[in-house]
Amino acid sequence: MNLTQSNKEWLFWILQLVGWFSISAMIFTFPFGFSTKYIVYSFFTGGTMGILATSLFRYYLKNNIDIEVFGSASIKKLFVSFMGCSGFYYFLANIFEKIYESIWTRTPTELEWIAENVSFFSILINIMFTVLGWTIIYFVIKFILEANKNHLKQLTLNATLREAQLNTLKGQVNPHFMFNSLNNIRGLMLEDVEKSRNMITKLSEMLEYALEKNTVDSISLSEELEMVENYIALSKIQMEDRLTFEKSIARETLSISIPPMIIQLLIENAAKHGIADLKNGGVISLRTEKVADVLLITVSNTGKLRIAKDSTQLGLENIRQRIRLLYGDKASFAIEEVEDEVMATIKIPLI
Repeated sequence: MNLTQSNKEWLFWILQLVGWFSISAMIFTFPFGFSTKYIVYSFFTGGTMGILATSLFRYYLKNNIDIEVFGSASIKKLFVSFMGCSGFYYFLANIFEKIYESIWTRTPTELEWIAENVSFFSILINIMFTVLGWTIIYFVIKFILEANKNHLKQLTLNATLREAQLNTLKGQVNPHFMFNSLNNIRGLMLEDVEKSRNMITKLSEMLEYALEKNTVDSISLSEELEMVENYIALSKIQMEDRLTFEKSIARETLSISIPPMIIQLLIENAAKHGIADLKNGGVISLRTEKVADVLLITVSNTGKLRIAKDSTQLGLENIRQRIRLLYGDKASFAIEEVEDEVMATIKIPLI
């Protein structure tokens, strides 16, 4: 709950009025029973004393004590102001006592009870305990509101940081695939104009896709597949029959939301670090399926899992970080070699 300053003021005064009037009503009616006289007196005098004394106390606390840097100096100020509030409360109690006696005559029951229970020290101690209780409640509420405010600040900071990290990661994707595509165009430009024109069309569609999806955290899997098909088409123009692409897409997964370009990055990694290194080429397979409450994406390619010593693994690290930022520990990404194939698997929770 995020309370504005105006809401905090309303909350304070509501608690202040209800609390003090309730306490005063109990104090003045408990010894002598309910009557119009005691209720009126408790509301217009007893409640007023507490409200006036502690409101001035609160004004001092707000302007002189910062709970975020609560130290020995703050404790001294709190003690002095606490004693001042208690003394002022006692002063008001004496004034209102005179007012009461000028309006109503003490009954024998009242005089007897006062003689047995009321003294200077008993009144002062009761006042100090009452003010102490108010002070404890005030600081408990203050600490709760402050903790809530800090929690909201932290959530906002984390969300801002997460968004900045995601935008940085998505910004790393665009130059990566664009560079490879432009290399393909350059290699075919002088050999086959028609194929080059087709390649430019595919690249244009990919760039449009990247620009449109760069500001979102998720897209449908069917949209991502269009990106993949364009990339495969571009790569096959260069690799020709050396690249075979197979896919098995479960129909129920087409509408599931995924982070943009993560499948394209896996396909690109398989082509660049797998098929491109094989003289006779190989096969890239894409499979999606829904297993319980998890979307399972598997990309496999012919070849061995080789990681160069100077490789930054930017594409794979990009996928890991984006999945972690979006899903936390609920999602996973793994890549391994299984029987002369490299298999990359992404598991995304269906939330």
